[in-house]
Amino acid sequence: MDINMTWGNFINVIIIAVGLGVCGLSVMHVSSGMHIRPEVKKYFQLFFSMIIIYIAMHLTRQMMDGQAGNGVHIAIMIVTFIEFLASGFVAYMISMLILFVTNPDKGKKQTGLYYLVLLGIHAVLLLISQFTDLFYYFDSVNTYHRSSGYILSNLASIFLLISNIVLLIRYRDRVDRRLAIAFWIYIISPLVAIGIQALTSGIQFIILATVVSAIYMYFTIILLQTERYEAQQKEANRLDTELSMATRIQADTLPNIFPAFPERDEFNIYASMKPAKEVGGDFYDFFLIDEDHLGLVMADVSGKGVPAALFMMISKILVQNYASMGLEPKDVLQNVNHQICKNNREDMFVTVWFGSLNLKTGKLMAGNAGHEYPVLKKPDGHFELIKDKHGMVIGGMDGMKYSQYELQMDPGAKLFIYTDGVAEATNAENELFGTERMVHALNLADNDSPKEILEMVDAAVDSFVGDAPQFDDLTMLCIEFVGRGEQSAKTE
Repeated sequence: MDINMTWGNFINVIIIAVGLGVCGLSVMHVSSGMHIRPEVKKYFQLFFSMIIIYIAMHLTRQMMDGQAGNGVHIAIMIVTFIEFLASGFVAYMISMLILFVTNPDKGKKQTGLYYLVLLGIHAVLLLISQFTDLFYYFDSVNTYHRSSGYILSNLASIFLLISNIVLLIRYRDRVDRRLAIAFWIYIISPLVAIGIQALTSGIQFIILATVVSAIYMYFTIILLQTERYEAQQKEANRLDTELSMATRIQADTLPNIFPAFPERDEFNIYASMKPAKEVGGDFYDFFLIDEDHLGLVMADVSGKGVPAALFMMISKILVQNYASMGLEPKDVLQNVNHQICKNNREDMFVTVWFGSLNLKTGKLMAGNAGHEYPVLKKPDGHFELIKDKHGMVIGGMDGMKYSQYELQMDPGAKLFIYTDGVAEATNAENELFGTERMVHALNLADNDSPKEILEMVDAAVDSFVGDAPQFDDLTMLCIEFVGRGEQSAKTE
């Protein structure tokens, strides 16, 4: 095959080779981009691939131009068809990108369909041209010539171009200034290149303009994506800092200094909370209602994160306020439920176990609003579940009545209360830790102090769960009743 290598053709080969190389490197850059959104990656991988196909087919056509033979004729017709089709597809992709960025208020879907119809018409006219020489034809030695209907080959591109200009002007306030400049360069530079190309013996400035403007547009978008990613990272770091602070504030709202009541020797108490997220919805509380009564609270708010933590704060304050008024557990739960239901637009709820322990007699009055069963160990006995009667969760429905019951804690008795994060801890095989394993872990340390008992349960849960993620807050409280005058037992 003889190739007529004039200076013009030589320059065109260099332009085409550089265009192919640059677009190929761009595809590699897109594929390796760490901070590029997946949809942007896919778009530019396809976009630059279509430009590569367009340029490669154009080069192939030039190399075959003027070469006689039936086989060459069939091949050059196919190559030219692919070249023109790829050119139309590139114009379609740019139009879809501009449509996406400008995001018009009305008719976005219809405009996208209009673009697709234009691309379809372009493809149909190309097929017709293969048999009718509508756009172009090849003479007996397969030299390329434009037909009288050549302008129709640019019909879809012209309508797409007009639509692009209208969108960029009408919605200019929605497009970043740097990206708008890149779009305008991509639209205008090929038009300028066509005029220059007409004056320079057919040197392919249009390919050069297409590649350069496409690369400029791509790196502008990557720059904007990187800036957005860095801004998001900065915001994420700020939120992490605030969540860490919220975690510390939440921890400070719960009794977390032990011994909690060093001057009292009637009981020994310890509690812990391990949130599944930075801030959680579980909470425990214990406080002196008066000199002879200790309030005990274990609760679990629906949901996780900041909303649950805020709801938890409200619930905790309400329970403590009504308990401090000397109300019985059933009345504390009823009043808290009424207050929560009055202003609960988010329909959140909280399960609550509340007990009032008489420090003189060891009598424990308790009420349960949909919470887990407490676990009691009698003196010289073992831990056992107390299957008390559950009432409606707090916040579920206004006007609910709650019941209460009595437990006797003699000196040496221990009470363990917890949230469902303990029993529902899940391992990698999706098995639940369960109450049976929990009670077993409690009984492994039933003669130890409350702190050591909680550490035993926590270690048992960690061993069971392994590397599986923690999906729920892990909150526990254990109290040992010593009684007055039995022994001088201090809180830890």
